[in-house]
Amino acid sequence: MFNWLTADGYFAGADGNLDWVVPDDEQARRAAATIGEVDTVLFGRRTYQRFERFWRNALDDSGTVPDPHRPGERSREHRIIAVALNAITKLVFSRTLSEVTWRNARLLRELDPRAVEAMKREPGKDMIVFGSGSIVSQLTAAGLIDEYQLVVCPVFLAGGQPLLSGMAASVKLELLEATRYGSGDVLLRYAPRR
Repeated sequence: MFNWLTADGYFAGADGNLDWVVPDDEQARRAAATIGEVDTVLFGRRTYQRFERFWRNALDDSGTVPDPHRPGERSREHRIIAVALNAITKLVFSRTLSEVTWRNARLLRELDPRAVEAMKREPGKDMIVFGSGSIVSQLTAAGLIDEYQLVVCPVFLAGGQPLLSGMAASVKLELLEATRYGSGDVLLRYAPRR
């Protein structure tokens, strides 16, 4: 699971916006270097629609793509991410979408933890969840997330959407890594304590 978080714990603004994200070139290079470890992305409806709107159309004939966090700028690292996101399998959990049209996307009406657990055992690369707080909450409650990657931005929103909600029990985490970026962002990698 990968998500940006504000310093006061929100993964999106109250209206779902991410305009508070503090971009960082080193973090973008790391994302570009590790996206090849993933062959499946799990999305909720809103995150899928946001990603499809941007990433599906980001590629052109140049060696760069628009930087999603710096309007008007272009990035080689984000081109690597765009190529990967357009090629890999995308599983979209939604009861309201009638179809998904992004290449290699498949619509699923319900998140079945047993089906996700079975997918994890299949050969292949890693699966990842971006955004999608309801999906992250359900997978966390089912004990199906192996690693939480959180980039905490030096921003207080004073309101927004919390990453986790509706969980019946707490989950204890073990810190795997803490990396401070020049922007003030901090990457925190955690694994659940088993």
